[in-house]
Amino acid sequence: MRVGSFVLAAQFPGQGQGEPLHRAVRSAEVAEEAGLDSVWLAEHHFVPYGTCPSAVTLAALLLGRTRRIRVGTAVSVLPATHPVALGEQAALLHLTSGGRFSLGVGRGGPWVDLEVFGAGLEAYERGFPESLDLLMRWLREPSVSADGERFRFREVPVVPRPSESLTDTPGPEVVVACTSPASVRLAAERGLPMLLGMHVGDEEKAEMVGLWQRHAQDCGRPWEEVYGAAHVSAGVCQIADRRADAAEALLKSMPGWLRQGLDAHVTVDGRARQMRDPLAYTELLCGLHPVGTPRLCADRLSATSERTGITRFALLAEGSGDLAATEDNLRRLGTEVLPQLR
Repeated sequence: MRVGSFVLAAQFPGQGQGEPLHRAVRSAEVAEEAGLDSVWLAEHHFVPYGTCPSAVTLAALLLGRTRRIRVGTAVSVLPATHPVALGEQAALLHLTSGGRFSLGVGRGGPWVDLEVFGAGLEAYERGFPESLDLLMRWLREPSVSADGERFRFREVPVVPRPSESLTDTPGPEVVVACTSPASVRLAAERGLPMLLGMHVGDEEKAEMVGLWQRHAQDCGRPWEEVYGAAHVSAGVCQIADRRADAAEALLKSMPGWLRQGLDAHVTVDGRARQMRDPLAYTELLCGLHPVGTPRLCADRLSATSERTGITRFALLAEGSGDLAATEDNLRRLGTEVLPQLR
């Protein structure tokens, strides 16, 4: 089992925008010191829900600040960027980090980002498969051309080629954020592991893994790929000597962050959107994920792994909104929970 940190760089009420970014950098350093396997970086635009606008840029900084830990994006939003530009950046980080970079990609949402970056609603509603396939070709082939609905260009060489890295892997790992049967099928057909969100529980994640396996089998993917896919489960982790104290720490801080962060999202086409109740959502997360004593957290992670078959976790440790508390949370995860899993 591999356990990592999920970093949102969340801006809590009363904080400036620099504070969550400083916390993000410091928490990644502490995650490596504590023995965690990975750090996964979220990407958001124009909202305090997360203040990192470029997960791949922050990943570059953290790969330079660390020596062992894997750093991934969770996720880079494909409709808002050019897949070749993202592919070049991913190849660069793969090569210069010794293969420690993972590229998580996702469809994002129908947000005003699409207007600002000139992609348009079509890129969100229909363009994700084309973007993903072009990205994968860039990461696997020596030269690439395109003649699709959104991207058209003459054949150009791939520079730098990910396969030139002196590592055991030919290129960076690519993970796809999946929230629907359609996205599960998309990832399965390409043999790409899934990143599953923290808003769903074990039963739904197990169903999505099963669906992924059936689609992958139907497409003729190799047996070892179908049943050895390293899917990632996102969640929340808060550790205390009593479960009530761990839950209280999150219930005091997260609803305020969720309220201002989720409410700031603006749709590109004015469509109505329904925001989760922040308090109820925090209570849901406390019930689904490792929130409590070290023993409870270890049991919770083990149970999720047994029920879903997932062996990689990206856990949000910054739910208190406080840097010192986040550092302590990560250290306890590394020293008191991970030994029980190994």
